[in-house]
Amino acid sequence: MNHLQKIITWIAQLTAAIILLQTLFFKFTGAPESVYIFTTLGIEPFGRIGSGIVELISAILLLMPRTAWMGAILGMGVMAGAILSHLTKLGIEIQGDGGTLFFLAIIVFVACMLVLLLRRKQVPILKNLVG
Repeated sequence: MNHLQKIITWIAQLTAAIILLQTLFFKFTGAPESVYIFTTLGIEPFGRIGSGIVELISAILLLMPRTAWMGAILGMGVMAGAILSHLTKLGIEIQGDGGTLFFLAIIVFVACMLVLLLRRKQVPILKNLVG
């Protein structure tokens, strides 16, 4: 990875990790918006707490260069679920948030995708396939 790519991947890693970590407070404290989301999805409280744990693991992995690709895959998976939930059951806007949660999910997904793209040589299954 050249110097510019290292800067870009760190910006993407930090962006995704900060957003993931920031939302944990709401999930783990049972904030009304969080409870509403997971009740609507029919998976409250286990879905809320479970996704919070997975997001915490993803954020931690994203902050370490050797495991950032794992955190990116995990983050993309969780955010794909969040985006799909918004598009199918929740709607873009949740309780007057102007679509903030939906757009944060997209930002995290894209940031994780960028991390995975830039760190693809670290992924064991891709290591021999990339030049």
